[in-house]
Amino acid sequence: ALKKDLGQAVCWGGNSRVPIIGFHKVNCSGIDFSNVMDIYSNEYAFVALKKDLGQAVCWGDSDHGGDCSDVDFSNLTDIYSNEFAFVALKKDLGRAVCWGTSQYGGNCSGIDFSNVSDVYSNFGAFVAFKKVLGQAVCWGNSDYMGDCSNVDFSSVTDIYSNSAGFFFLKKGLGKAFCMGNDRGGGHCSRVSFLGSSLSSQSNSIVPTSTISTSGEFTSVASISATWGAAACIAAALTTTWPRSG
Repeated sequence: ALKKDLGQAVCWGGNSRVPIIGFHKVNCSGIDFSNVMDIYSNEYAFVALKKDLGQAVCWGDSDHGGDCSDVDFSNLTDIYSNEFAFVALKKDLGRAVCWGTSQYGGNCSGIDFSNVSDVYSNFGAFVAFKKVLGQAVCWGNSDYMGDCSNVDFSSVTDIYSNSAGFFFLKKGLGKAFCMGNDRGGGHCSRVSFLGSSLSSQSNSIVPTSTISTSGEFTSVASISATWGAAACIAAALTTTWPRSG
């Protein structure tokens, strides 16, 4: 809870994580929150941004981005996160810095961020969308679409995500395609909005292959997503597509 005018904050929450990951304490008592404008988070880490100063302080689990002591926050415009990493975008400079677990998006060295309009994320990957150019760059874990080098993003108007997949809508064409974990919404080739529907299921996500599929999405009004499924409102009909298999 940030007390912005006082430059203070209080933190609370669970004192432990699942044993397979290790032990973790939520403690921000020694952090200087003066000049902090915004706070960002992922599963086990926080970033307190002092945007006017080009500085930030991080705390939490270091594997999830809780240590940003080596990160340059000058000239940044936006911060994004997934479950394991953070991205500080310097939109005006066409650059970004990433930190956290490298195989889940914490390393973006060598990526061209020029002309990036927005960054999207799921559980373990990021997509930096260059809307004007009809292009995108992806990085992170391959099970969650960490590689999109062979994907055509032309005519994409909107991007949505849930924990495991991405949904790319070409609204003007009434089409869309999905990528990512096929058990969490990354498969939508069988989706039709011409009167039929698929029932959603509540299941845990198990990483499988990254796939790209497409379907007809005429008259789409909005998209919503959950942990393992997605839903689309097309005209007066609602269709959901869950994990496949």
